[in-house]
Amino acid sequence: MKIYIPVLIAAIMLAGCTQETQNKISRSMQNWTGTDGILDIYMGEKLVQRFIKIDKLSTAISTDGNTPRHYRYGYGYLDQNFNFVVDKGEKKIYFEISNYSTPYIFYDNPAR
Repeated sequence: MKIYIPVLIAAIMLAGCTQETQNKISRSMQNWTGTDGILDIYMGEKLVQRFIKIDKLSTAISTDGNTPRHYRYGYGYLDQNFNFVVDKGEKKIYFEISNYSTPYIFYDNPAR
């Protein structure tokens, strides 16, 4: 029974956090464990860009450090031929996507 008490306390504390705080905790865990994220960007029903090997997708924060901006950003390889592999000539680049006008899906690579 003693082993369950710390787990219960951690669960209660996490439940009391705001969504953004939970996201920050999750991102710090992802930084530690590593991820292999994929970001698909659509125009209508057509896939127009894919970024692979993304370690995290972050929410931009204002310069005062208190207000979230309305876009997300990260670093990933632009997968020009949509084959989920970093091919010769595909470079790691910085990207930003709007929370409002960019239809996207971010997910963990199911092939690894």
